Amino acid sequence: MKRYEELAESIAKSIRDEVFRGGDKLPSVREVSTLKGVSASTVFKAYYLLEARGLITTRARSGYYVNSNIKKLKPLDDTKIEEVGPHQAVDVSELVFEVIEATRSQDCVPLGAAFPSPLLYPFDRLAKMMAHSVQKMDPWCTVEYLGPGDSELRRQIALRYRIDGINITVDEIVVTNGALEALNLCLSAITRPGDTVLIESPTFYAALQSIEKRGLKAVEVPGHPMTGIDLDLMEQTIIKHQPKACWFMTTFQNPLGSSMPDPNKKRLVEILKKYQLPLIEDDVYGELYFDERRPTPTKFYDDEGLILHCSSFSKTLAPGYRVGWVTAGRFTKKVQRLKLSTTHTTSIPVQQTIANYLAKGGYDRHLRQLRHTLSLQQLSYFNSVEKHFPEGTRISKPHGGYFFWIELPQEVDVLKIHRTALALGISIAPGPIFSAQRKYRNYIRLNYGHEWSQKVDDAIAILGKLIIDQLNT
Repeated sequence: MKRYEELAESIAKSIRDEVFRGGDKLPSVREVSTLKGVSASTVFKAYYLLEARGLITTRARSGYYVNSNIKKLKPLDDTKIEEVGPHQAVDVSELVFEVIEATRSQDCVPLGAAFPSPLLYPFDRLAKMMAHSVQKMDPWCTVEYLGPGDSELRRQIALRYRIDGINITVDEIVVTNGALEALNLCLSAITRPGDTVLIESPTFYAALQSIEKRGLKAVEVPGHPMTGIDLDLMEQTIIKHQPKACWFMTTFQNPLGSSMPDPNKKRLVEILKKYQLPLIEDDVYGELYFDERRPTPTKFYDDEGLILHCSSFSKTLAPGYRVGWVTAGRFTKKVQRLKLSTTHTTSIPVQQTIANYLAKGGYDRHLRQLRHTLSLQQLSYFNSVEKHFPEGTRISKPHGGYFFWIELPQEVDVLKIHRTALALGISIAPGPIFSAQRKYRNYIRLNYGHEWSQKVDDAIAILGKLIIDQLNT
């Protein structure tokens, strides 16, 4: 990042952590210049960037202030944990498809989208590397890499595990068509139709669709917006329902945004070992952290191969390239064979393009810029929701990823809001798609991964008005 972007990120973090609060005056340009050892021009650029994001305002002959044109919404961090859901079949696909199809049009303000803006990714550089990879590709690799995938890509992925302190060998990694294929392969490897899968509540709707498609049953264990799934309830549920697998997102969970603290992750692994229960760990957002370091994957604590750790480059580097992977522990051979018997392999030129990008050293630089952009956008969207949504709204404030989980007053029916907003060119992700029981009828997931603009602020204002109007009828 440029110096002014680093400075803007530092100030934004202070706002996010409420060191600076709404209405507070920021230090003068001269004070910041002296304190940080940067030029006045750098400070001005940082302030201009924060002002463009709607985080600060200028007052003539007075200076810069944190945006105070907001009301303080309650956080979701004091949410009461609910009861465990019933043991049941799943039927959510039609509603999910309705929401997904709504986010495909560029004319729609994609507050309900599952992906951040494609403009955040280095497609030009990837295209050049793709051309190089195709020209240099060994024809024999189209046969050699059937099943597990390109050896250099798997080596690069293994190196990134080593950075996180996880000793994964190249042979344990299976490259897939995005994380969703990895997750589905894992589910097929460890369950049979009629089995029960333990999931979080709310949960990522693709998990519900995968469970539904395989004729499995789901049992929902509630999660906390800050710390994730309730482990005491989880163990009670294991004893009562005898699930064959768990499917959790322990870092920046979609849609809650929660992240399990390290002690919770350790205890989670102890519970898995006690009952010899495999866990599919969906970790596609782990690299999108806003704090000093990446949260520890639960896989770090796994010494028995019970955790099937799935991730991808779709959220961090190359959406549309569909390159994911799984390290499947004791289930590696099963997953390899399922991959070979279904899609054979993931596109070899695409794999080699990603491997080349990782090897050239540009990935971490790109990630720093991406995290910086998302953290600023989070604050802009957050302030807009505070400004436009009604009293009684509660909102999560995750330390990474690009989703808010928003609780609206109980009288609100978000499915009606979803359909009305869609007719106005605004998509949202309504709460019922994140539950096998179709709960959360007064919750929405909101995506802050698209560039902040007046159009976005106007869309959030329209949503706020729709909600208020429904409350008043």
